[in-house]
Amino acid sequence: MKKIGDSMLLIAPKSTARILLALMISAFPLLSFAQTNYPTKPIRLIVGFAPGGGTDIVARAIAPKMSEILGQTIVIENRSGAAGTIGADLVAKSNPDGYTLLMGHSNSNAISPFVLTNVPYNPATDFTPITYLGYVPNVLVVKSSLPVNTVAQLISLAKSNPGQMTYGSSGIGSTQHLAGALFSKIAGITMNHVPYKGSGQAIIDLLGGQITMNFDTLPPNLQQIRQGNLKALAISTPKRLSLLPNVPTFNEVGIVGFDVTNWYSVMGPKSMDPAVVNKIDQAVKGAMNDPEIKKTLDSQGLQPEGPTTPAAFSLFLAGELTKYQRLVKSLNIKPE
Repeated sequence: MKKIGDSMLLIAPKSTARILLALMISAFPLLSFAQTNYPTKPIRLIVGFAPGGGTDIVARAIAPKMSEILGQTIVIENRSGAAGTIGADLVAKSNPDGYTLLMGHSNSNAISPFVLTNVPYNPATDFTPITYLGYVPNVLVVKSSLPVNTVAQLISLAKSNPGQMTYGSSGIGSTQHLAGALFSKIAGITMNHVPYKGSGQAIIDLLGGQITMNFDTLPPNLQQIRQGNLKALAISTPKRLSLLPNVPTFNEVGIVGFDVTNWYSVMGPKSMDPAVVNKIDQAVKGAMNDPEIKKTLDSQGLQPEGPTTPAAFSLFLAGELTKYQRLVKSLNIKPE
C-alpha cells in the first residue's frame, strides 16, 4: 500500500510491473511530442536589467540566432529593478513550459538572496539551469576629467577625501555593489554606494559627474573607454585582455583577492521538461558558436570558460551561492 499525498493507493503486487510498463509506454509519446513540437509559439526572454547594460547586450546578441534555430520569435523583455530579482521572480513563478526564460545573472541568482531582504524566490530550487554563457569582467572606471590615472592615485585621493567618493552599481546586491565594498576593504578606504536600476543609468551619471567611479561590467563601458570619455584603471581578469591591453589587472595593482565577476546564463522555472531544456540548450550553444555572434560577444569581453552542460551548471550555481554567502558575511553587508 502506497501513500500519495492525502490519499491511499492500493497496488496488487502482480499488477505492479504491468502498471509501470503502461506508464512508461504512455510517457514516450509525450516525450516525443516535446522533442519534436516545442516551440509552437513565441518565447519570452526576461532580462532583469535596463536596456543598454551588459545582460541586455548579450541577450540581444544571441536571441536572433536562437529564434532561427528554434523556428520561433524570441522576445526580449526588460523587467529591471532590485538587482535583477524582479525579472527573476517573474520567471520563477511562470509556467515551466519553456516559453518564459530568464537571462540568469550572478546578481539575481547568486548574490541578492544574501544582500536583500524578502527575496521572493529560492535561487537554489526555483529555477532550471539550462545554459551557462560565460562571464564578463568588472572594470574600474572613472570619468576622464578625474585627476587620477592609476588605482594608487585613486586610493590616495579617496584617503584624502574620506567619505566623499561614490561608486555606482546596478542595484543593491549586484556584483558592482560587492566589488565596490570589496575594493574599499582591501584598499582601506571609505566610499558611498549609489545603487541604480541598471548599468546604463549608472554610466550616464558617471559621465555627468554625479558619481566618482563604477566597478561595472565591461560591455556597456567599452565604447566609452575607447572614445576617451571614461578611464579604465583596472580589470578583474586573471591576465590582461587583448581588448584593453594597457589596463592592468587588479592583482597587478595590488588589489589581491578581487574575485567578483558577472556571469550570464539562460534559465527557466523549476520542473521543466528535460527534452525542452535540451532543445533550448542546443539553441543557445548554436547561437554562441555562430561566427558572427561569437565575434560580437568576443568584442564585448565575454569569457566563455565555465560549465558546458545543464548538470555541470547546477553544480556551478551551488558553488557560487556558497562563495557569495561567505563574501557578503566577510564584508559585513547587512540585508536591506
